[in-house]
Parts: sequence; C-alpha cells; structure tokens
Amino acid sequence: MNEKYISIKVDREERPDVDQVYMNAVQLMTGSGGWPLNVVTLPDGRPIWGGTYFSKDQWINALTQISDLYNKEPEKFINYANTLEKGIKSLDIITTNDEKELASIDLDKHIGSLVNKIDKKNGGFSGAPKFMMPNNIHFLLRSAYQNNDLATLKLVNLTLEKMAYGGVYDQIGGGFSRYSTDEKWHIPHFEKMLYDNAQLISLYSDAYLITNNELYKNVVYETISFVLRELRNSNGGFYSSIDADSKSLDGKENEGAYYVWKEDELKKLLKDEFIVFSDYYNINKYGYWEDDNYVLIKNKSDAALAKTHKISKEELSKKINIWKEILINARGKRSRPNIDDKILTSWNGLMINAFIDAYRVFKDDNFLDMANSSAEFIVKNMKKSDGGLYHTHKDGKSKINGYLDDYGSTIKAFLNLYENTLDEKWLNLSNNLMEYAYKNFYDFETNMFFFTSKLDDELISRTIEYRDNVIPSSNSIMANNLFKLSLYFDNKKYFNSSQQMINNIKDQIELYPSGFSNWMNLILNINKNFYEIAIVGDNAIKKVKELNENYLPNKIIIGSLESNPLPLLKNRFVEGETYIYVCVNKACKMPVKTVKEALELIE
Repeated sequence: MNEKYISIKVDREERPDVDQVYMNAVQLMTGSGGWPLNVVTLPDGRPIWGGTYFSKDQWINALTQISDLYNKEPEKFINYANTLEKGIKSLDIITTNDEKELASIDLDKHIGSLVNKIDKKNGGFSGAPKFMMPNNIHFLLRSAYQNNDLATLKLVNLTLEKMAYGGVYDQIGGGFSRYSTDEKWHIPHFEKMLYDNAQLISLYSDAYLITNNELYKNVVYETISFVLRELRNSNGGFYSSIDADSKSLDGKENEGAYYVWKEDELKKLLKDEFIVFSDYYNINKYGYWEDDNYVLIKNKSDAALAKTHKISKEELSKKINIWKEILINARGKRSRPNIDDKILTSWNGLMINAFIDAYRVFKDDNFLDMANSSAEFIVKNMKKSDGGLYHTHKDGKSKINGYLDDYGSTIKAFLNLYENTLDEKWLNLSNNLMEYAYKNFYDFETNMFFFTSKLDDELISRTIEYRDNVIPSSNSIMANNLFKLSLYFDNKKYFNSSQQMINNIKDQIELYPSGFSNWMNLILNINKNFYEIAIVGDNAIKKVKELNENYLPNKIIIGSLESNPLPLLKNRFVEGETYIYVCVNKACKMPVKTVKEALELIE
C-alpha cells in the first residue's frame, strides 16, 4: 500500500462529509455499500474503484492490478473518474417543487406502509439484522396516539417491550447495543452508540407518559445511568461509543466478551439465586449463543415470573437488584471494551434532548441539571468565535467546522431546553444558530441545506442529506426547527422554508416512506392543529411542569415570568396573575388560569 499509494485513513464520524461522498461512489460502482469502506482515488480525490470488506489476498491483488493498469493506461481511469463524478453529483440534485401551498401528502397511506413492515411477533421492522430505528417508532407512537389508533399503539408497545427484554438491551448495566443480528432482539452487535441510547431515552420517556408502563421507566433510568457511568466526560460532554470487542479470559479479542456469561460462572456467583435467575434471563436453549456463552434475554413479564416462583413482585424486584449488583461487580473485573472518546456536537445535542425529555416526563431535577451542564459544555467548548459550531472535541481541543447535523441537533436541543425552563438564552441561541446556518449552509436554488458549510474546502460533491435513517436527516431536523422558530419569532421566512423543504421531498416520501418519518412528523404538525401555548406570570414554570404531565407532541410552549416583547407574549403580562393562552396560527383563545382549562381547549 505504501509503495504504490498514498494511504489515508478517515474516521467516518469525524468526517461524515468524506464518508458520504465515497459511500455514494461505491454504491454507484457496486450496487451496495457498507463499512469498512475502501476506495482508490486519483491524485485529485476522484474515485476509480472501491468496495467494503476484502481479504488480505483480494486486497493485495486488487491494488497491484489497479496500479499496473493505471501506469499503462491512465487515460482510461481519468475517463471513468469523469463519468463517476457526474453520477455522484447527480445524486445530490434536488428538484424544487413550485407549489405555493403545502403539497398534498397521504400520511395515512404512509403510516400504513410503516405499520405493515412491523414484525407482529417480535416487534421492530421485519428481518435481520434488526435495527431499532427509534425515529420511525417514535413517529408511529405519536401518530397512533393522536389518531387513537389502538392497533398501531399495540405494535409500538410490542416493539418497545421486546427490545427492552432482548439481549440488544444490556440487562445488567443498562443501555442498548447498536442492532440485533437476529429477529428476536437476542444477539446484538455489542457496540454501544451514544446516538442510539439518546434517542431511545426520548422514545421510552414518551411511551411511559402514554402507558405508565414501569418497564419503560426502568429502561430510561438504567440507560441514563449507563450513559453517565460509561460515556460522560468530566467537563459535561459525552463520548461517542463503546467498542463491541474486548479481551476474553484467554487474552484474545472477542465480540461481546465483556457482556456474555457462562453457566458455571453464573452458578458460582449467584449460588441459590441461580434457579430463579436462570428462568428470568433464560440460561437455557432460548438464551444460548455460542461457545458455552449466554446472552441474557427475558421472555416473561415480572408478574408472570413472580407467579411461577410463588413470590411477590416486590420480592422479585429485590432479587433483580441483588443479581445486577453481583454481576456488575463481577463484570467490572473483566477487560473493558475501548471507548471512542471523541465528543461530537450532533450526538451531544441528541443527548441533551434525551435528558430534557426524561426530565419533562419524570420531573427528576438531576436530568435537568445534566441537560444544562451538557448545553453549557457546547456553548463553552463547541461554539466558534464567528457564532458557528465546531464538530468534534477531544483532549481539550475542538476542531473541524460543524456540519448541518451539528446545527440541527443543537438547535433542537436548545429549543427543548427553553420550553422546559423558559430561559430565553436557549431560545436566542437557537435563533442565532439558525441564522448562521442560513448564511453558510442554505442553497437558495433548491431551498435545502447543504451538509457542509461554504467555509469548508469543497469535495467532489457538496451533498444534501434528506433521507432519515437511524438518526433523522439533517435537513428534516432543520425543517422541524424552522417550523418551531417561525412560531416563536413570527418569522415568515422560516415557515416558508420549512414548507418548501417538505414540498421538495414529497415525491421521495411516496417512493420510500420509511426513510422520511421525521419529515412526516413535521407534516403532521402542519396538517393538524398545532398549538402555541403561551404562559405568562409568576407561576409560569410551575404551569409548564403541570402541562407536561400530558403527552402533547403537537405544541410549543413559550413563556415568561414578566412582561416580554416576544410576539406570542407581548402585552399579555398581568401583575399578580399567571395566564395560559392557547393559540393556533397566532389566533389565541381567551386566557385561562388552570392547566385543566387549557387542556380543554386542546384537541
């Protein structure tokens, strides 16, 4: 490699722009993509060959042949690079929809399409490997609740329960692995990602608010404990991920070695407790993996298991806590998997959002403290002198201009923080970051945002990310942010941009609805009544907390303890009183004093 090539290794999370361009190239060349991603380019960076995994012999043979051919007939490679470059650029062409009003989009049809893909036995979307896709599930939870669709709500709850019962969830230490290799959520790819756990905290929090299912509350608290214990930087930021591999007792690196158990080891550790434990976590054929290893998985509710063993639920709960303490201590003596300790702005934005969602639902002040601490970390460490954001932070240094997802996630998190604290610092920071994004990322031809800033060196293609994946696309997050900011500041530009962005991807939704769930979330906001709830007076924050005892995804909250010039608050402060104004499209009903009265004005 070093003899015939200049070898460059790229961290795809540190440089997602580079990853996007060359992933598109490999997908065009081979029809598929994935990681590890290997690409050969010309000296100017244009790709000429690539693929994913290669054996050592395949890799050496390919590199030798490419080098020999390039030395003999370089013009052939140049011609191919020209053709491939055109193909890569064509992928980023957005057709602007000229409709002035919001395009007609059949959400019910697309929701039905998503529901039809759910595994009716194990939950989640059918097939294996099985990813959790929290945004898709969150959208279905929200739409099912608003539409009183009990059948879909049942499937969402099936999914959440099966994921929480599965080996994909760390039954001992909390937190979710990246995906399941099988349909029943049993054997995970053991890597743990910050972005998965952040989004799942938000999802399970809202699901608890709707169902009061204690399982969901436990998942939220355990997952937050995992994140704080394993991924938190001492300054308030959060690391990116934990590797799947670690050393086994034989000293060899093995996937899942830190998390799996052998039956003899469990018997020795748990003694008389093993009988109930083995039934609870399936130390049997159902929970077996390979090489005498078991991955803990549940398939019974606590109530059912307590009944089988003729013990009370309270007694079982005590046993579970004892088991976890014993196994956490035993596991702590093992070789730990490595942590990817870079701090990414976008993923930290997701984590701030998770803390706020958990605080909103459970009213635990510790979660609000964590959200504030993490938000202050971004302001202190990730904000540039020109008002923009850095993308990554490590070893006390921030670097790389922020990408669009950094702005999207941070704005969303700051808006959520404002809604729950009424601290206008976060609202104003959100607005400032949006204006910065307009200046440096917005494409006035397509009315979409580029993924990279105009301040960055140009690659072969300047991509526009609009398809939702495990994380919602940066453009869909920005479109949702624009919609909310348009209401806070009565900003027509923001609203028009948000609507135009939806119109631009209308045809794509028709083709592939499962890749546009966060866009459909926005469409639901615009198509159905969306409420601006203004709360003004000394008890405003208390009223916010009371209001948040209800699942209200179709609203923003704006408030102040005193007179305030913001459009929805102007001239609404009355000394000694706290009033709640319920508004739709800036048209407000008569003010009320109690949350109960306000809820009666909301559909």
